Amino acid sequence: MKTRKSIVVVFVMALFVASNLNGQRKKSGVDTYPTTFHTAKVAGLDIFYREAGPKDAPTLLLLHGYPTSSHMFRNLMEDLSQDYHLIAPDYPGYGRSSQPPMSEFEYSFDNFAEIVDELLVQLKVDRYSLYLMDYGAPVGYRIFEKHPERVEAFIVQNGNAYDEGLADFWIPLKKYWNDYTVENGKPLEGFHSPDGLKWQYLHGVQDSTKVSPDNWHHDLQHLIRPENNEIQLAMFYDYRTNVDRYPGWQKLFREYQVPTLIVWGKNDYIFPPSGAHPYKRDLKNVEFHLLNTGHFALEEKGDEIAKYISNFLSKNKIK
Repeated sequence: MKTRKSIVVVFVMALFVASNLNGQRKKSGVDTYPTTFHTAKVAGLDIFYREAGPKDAPTLLLLHGYPTSSHMFRNLMEDLSQDYHLIAPDYPGYGRSSQPPMSEFEYSFDNFAEIVDELLVQLKVDRYSLYLMDYGAPVGYRIFEKHPERVEAFIVQNGNAYDEGLADFWIPLKKYWNDYTVENGKPLEGFHSPDGLKWQYLHGVQDSTKVSPDNWHHDLQHLIRPENNEIQLAMFYDYRTNVDRYPGWQKLFREYQVPTLIVWGKNDYIFPPSGAHPYKRDLKNVEFHLLNTGHFALEEKGDEIAKYISNFLSKNKIK
């Protein structure tokens, strides 16, 4: 009798395994789609991107921040892949994308936005929601400037568009903008040193054991490439161009009234919540959440953020 039960158990387990070899996995009774990894040729560069979910579902374009890559979205993509088509690219010089020499390529937010926009053209994606985090905000808002009619929703996670959000952290960067010298750039290199990376991931979190050290070790793989330090400093300097565009973006917010979900790590020293509240001045359909965590909120509050996103998009009939 025991032998017969054992055979039945083994048979049932074999059926379960076989049913999950078709490219989908079961998660809480719901189909999820595995993330796939691709490289596209864009403007002569190899642009790496992650993709998940059914391609006929609403698209979420996930735009990473400094100094990381699409790796920051690895868990969110798994959480949302049953209902949404997700695309997360690496900018040039970040993650697994090409790092062309600075003599041949201008590292700027304008160029990053153009490359991401061209990638969307290649993928035949002309409607999408934007997940805007850190550098992802100025990249995404440039795309919004160009194609405001294509954007179905904003998901803003520690991504700035207001002067109020540029607090104490930005004092040495503003000095660099006003006096572009080697001496003023040198102190900024500490932000992407190993200790600086670790600080960005752990500052303001409630439980550091939930944040994998693989994060900053993964980031270091592109940061230690020759000339990458200079690339990061170039991007720091170019950030001043975003501030000049804030009023224009705010005008577009008021004009187009894109449904907006704010999920903001409230303990973030880089982009404090003083930069989150002003969105409510210009946007009428705003769902607002301050989360008790730091800059990389997905590391500690990823499950919570995924639920907020699903509920918000469903409520706004983006499904």
